[in-house]
Amino acid sequence: MTKERRRQVFGVERGEGRLAGAFTLAELVFHATVRQARRGHGNALVALGMNVLQTVVFLGAFFLLFTLLGLRGASIRGDFLLYLMSGIFLFLTHVKASGAVVQSEGPASPMMKHAPMNTAVAILAAALSALYLQTLSLAVVLFAVHVLWNPVVISDPVGAFAMFLLAWFSGVGVGLVLLALKPWFPNFVQIANTVYSRANMVFSGKMFVANTLPSTFLPYFTWNPLFHAIDQARGYTFVNYTPHYTGWVYPVIVSLILVLIGLMGEFYTKRHASISWSAGR
Repeated sequence: MTKERRRQVFGVERGEGRLAGAFTLAELVFHATVRQARRGHGNALVALGMNVLQTVVFLGAFFLLFTLLGLRGASIRGDFLLYLMSGIFLFLTHVKASGAVVQSEGPASPMMKHAPMNTAVAILAAALSALYLQTLSLAVVLFAVHVLWNPVVISDPVGAFAMFLLAWFSGVGVGLVLLALKPWFPNFVQIANTVYSRANMVFSGKMFVANTLPSTFLPYFTWNPLFHAIDQARGYTFVNYTPHYTGWVYPVIVSLILVLIGLMGEFYTKRHASISWSAGR
């Protein structure tokens, strides 16, 4: 088919170089991310406020729990509220990233009929919207604590934020694997995502540090990339805590493997997509 014929059939042909194509893709991802962030609430400020409120409720509940049980002395010597935040922020970021990717629009979604929208953009938008909301919530809560409670002092802010990003990235990896399975086993994936989120309430290690665990209990936690990320984050946050049983290399490798498996599974699923699958979403 000639160019003239293509123009007649498909409309005006728009030639794009690699740079223009990259800008077009970036713009598409941006708009899809904004749409994803406003999915639950039409107002972005309301969505942010709900996210901040959930974080504050978590902090308040665990602060009260540790105080009533007399466990504050068992934590790292330093700001106790910062100790709680270093675990809760990473836990929520990991779980929300996983859930957002699992709930992202698949190949059978009506949005996929609108070019140039595709599943890769939908997945990236879901992951970035979760990161965006959690990063803003982190900034708002830290600022509020710094002004209203105690000055927030972090030993290595860059390293601590890198672990925050690692918790998000590992959540994206888990979400991609579940997303690839979702069209085939929708009920199983829904249950698995819920069970995984609930299990991380304990196995993420947000309520304790690895150095205080007996060696017989360590294998029950060291399989979890989030456990490593939280423990390493506390090592970067507190000057008097050095993790001995965790590292950042393991969660990076596991996350990359999960992302690779998830992308391959999603590509295979997309090739076998059926409109009837949308009923199970």
